[in-house]
Amino acid sequence: MVMPVVKKFGWTRDEVERLVDARDGLTPRYELVDGELLVTPAPTRRHQRIIGQLYALLRPYVMHHRLGELVLSPAEVNLTPESRFEPDLFVDPAVAGRLPRASDPVTRLLLAIEVLSPGSRRHDRITKRRFFQRNGVREYWIVDGDTEAFEIWHPADDRAALIDDELIWHPEGAGEPFVLDVKRFFADVADEPEGERPRA
Repeated sequence: MVMPVVKKFGWTRDEVERLVDARDGLTPRYELVDGELLVTPAPTRRHQRIIGQLYALLRPYVMHHRLGELVLSPAEVNLTPESRFEPDLFVDPAVAGRLPRASDPVTRLLLAIEVLSPGSRRHDRITKRRFFQRNGVREYWIVDGDTEAFEIWHPADDRAALIDDELIWHPEGAGEPFVLDVKRFFADVADEPEGERPRA
């Protein structure tokens, strides 16, 4: 399901916060980029399965290397005073080797991850990506469950690196890289064929 952007330009963060406060539950997701309101519906189960698996794989690495805090959406990120994001998954960088204070606003990202869905493709690939590149997000992963590949962006990139075999992330300060077998990852989050499901 695609939810339309409300036809209004020049949204402010205060206006978006009022929408967030008025919503019933945690969806839809409201984000603000350069005055544009982005509205995303509730995620699918497959979307959540992908994010959950990435969280499970990344968290031990982030914790072991004291890179910061790995955070699941919904959680607010404010890279600039008039922006508002809720990435599917992100790393709030460590401060002097320690976890950032839970009460502090998130204004920097070591890593941002979005899983594509029908309602977010354009915004994830273009609107958010350009903003992240301009505003110091060191690495941005776009996960495409349809093609079973990762698109990797850095601030100076003109094109994404399309990874469908082995993803390697080696952030500054980590003694060894995080390595993800992409094919195995997508196999692990796939539905089991009907004939292979265990009987109750």
